[in-house]
Amino acid sequence: MKAPKALRGVRGVVPPRRGRQALRDSDRLPGRPPLVLLVPALAGLAFLVLPLLGLLVRAPWSTLGTRLMQPQVLDALRLSMVTATLATGLCLLFGVPLAWTLARVRFPGAGLVRALVTVPLVLPPVVGGVALLLVLGRRGLVGGWLDSTFGITFPFTTAGVVLAETFVAMPFLVISVEGALRAADLRYEEAAATLGAGRWTIFRRVTLPLVAPGVVAGAVLCWARALGEFGATITFAGNFPGRTQTMPLAVYLALETDPEAAIVLSLVLLAVSVVVLAALRGRWMETFR
Repeated sequence: MKAPKALRGVRGVVPPRRGRQALRDSDRLPGRPPLVLLVPALAGLAFLVLPLLGLLVRAPWSTLGTRLMQPQVLDALRLSMVTATLATGLCLLFGVPLAWTLARVRFPGAGLVRALVTVPLVLPPVVGGVALLLVLGRRGLVGGWLDSTFGITFPFTTAGVVLAETFVAMPFLVISVEGALRAADLRYEEAAATLGAGRWTIFRRVTLPLVAPGVVAGAVLCWARALGEFGATITFAGNFPGRTQTMPLAVYLALETDPEAAIVLSLVLLAVSVVVLAALRGRWMETFR
C-alpha cells in the first residue's frame, strides 16, 4: 500500500504494514505533542479526575463498613440491583429486535425512527419522567385505561422504577447492537439462507452469535445507566424507601441530612462504574483482536 502522493518523499512517512498491528502502530505520531494541545488536555483530565479524587479523600473510611450495613443503604442497594437488572432484561427483549429492524430492514422513515430511539439520550431525564407520567399515569393516555380495566398502576411503584430506567437506558443497547449488526459480515447469513435456514433460525443461530460482543457491551452499558438513573425515577416513581428509593435517590436524600452517608453511597456507585468500564474494556479488546 503506497503513501498518498502529497506525502511521498516526506521524512517519516512510510507505507503502513498490512494487518491490524500496523493500524495500531500507525495511529501514534512521533515527537512531542504541542503544548497548545497538551495543556488543555491535562486541564480537561484534571477537571474530570479531581472530583473523583475529592470523593475518595473525603470518604469516611473508618466507618465505611458500618454505614454500608445500615438497613436503608442495603434496601436502596438491593432495589437498585433488582430494578436495573429487570430494566436491562426489558431492554434486551425489545431493544435487540428494534436494533435488528433498524440495521437490516429498509422502510420509509427509518431515519426518523432512529432519531426517536436516540431522543432519551439527550432528553433531560426529568422530562422523560413527566412524559411517562402523562402516558402511564392514572390519568394518562394508556395508564388510565390500564387502571380502570385491569387495576394496574405504575406511578410510585417498583414497576414504575423499572419502566423509568428502561426508558432512559434502552437507547444505549439499541445503538450498540445496531452498530454490531452493521459491522457483521452478511456472508454468513447469506450462506445460511442458501442452505435453507429460515429468518428466525438465521437470527438465532448465526446473527446473534456474530453480534454477541455488541449485545453484551450494550447490556452492560444499559445496566449501568439504569443503575444511575435519577431524574425520570423520582418524577415518575417517587422516592419511597424500600419501594422506589434507589441508590441515586438515597444519595440525594442523604446529602441533605447525612453528607457522609451520601459520600459512602456515591462510592458504591463509583465502584460499580469502574467495574463496568473495566468489563467493557475487556470486551472491546477481545472484539478487536
